[in-house]
Amino acid sequence: MKQKMGMGILKIGAAAAIVLLFVIIHLIDPNFLPDLFAMLASGDISATVEYIRSFGDWAIVFAFLLTLFTNTLGFPPAVIFSTANVILFGIVPGIVLSCVAETVGATIAFILIRFYFRESAEKAIAKSPFLSKIDQYSGTKGFIVMLIGRMIPYLPSALLNAVGALSSIKLREYVIASFVGKFPSTGIEAIIGHDLIMKQEDHTRLITVIIAAGILIYAAIRYEKHVIEATAASKCVEKQG
Repeated sequence: MKQKMGMGILKIGAAAAIVLLFVIIHLIDPNFLPDLFAMLASGDISATVEYIRSFGDWAIVFAFLLTLFTNTLGFPPAVIFSTANVILFGIVPGIVLSCVAETVGATIAFILIRFYFRESAEKAIAKSPFLSKIDQYSGTKGFIVMLIGRMIPYLPSALLNAVGALSSIKLREYVIASFVGKFPSTGIEAIIGHDLIMKQEDHTRLITVIIAAGILIYAAIRYEKHVIEATAASKCVEKQG
């Protein structure tokens, strides 16, 4: 009883801290949050580029924080910011910046969702044999599933954040799978957006990235299949022994 009460107070305190952060930002600059949310809601990549550029020498820091924030929030799609980042800072630096910021944002979302909702999810899982099997599978195979999920371009990050947080995957595995998996998907999304906006006629780079991403996804799926087959064979040997 005391433990539940303490956890409840902790959750309220964490929520209050988040609200307080927004209040402090609003007090420092009343126009910042309305302008930011209006820009996010528009989904305009060109406007996003100019907005980030307006911060001058701090543009790269703001781009990192903005990409992190939107991936924590799950809105709008990350492709807007990965595209803006490659336009502003170049293909390779922009993709690296986006992947790191997106991973940090996804990790914060994972921690918050698990902190607030995992207990409720565990109660629902305990009542369903089907959900119990899925939860058990996510604990043992969650890394490869999350890795493949992150590799798929345009798959909503918010969905993967929630699925990961409510499953049994370990935080360390979630972070590594998200970071590695985001490189091919973010690369494809960013380069497509960059080439469309900059009206790039040579698609050699884009085709190369798509082929490389396809090879990575195929290799990950084959590895997962190999692990499943090896585990099944091991269990069969143990039963025969």
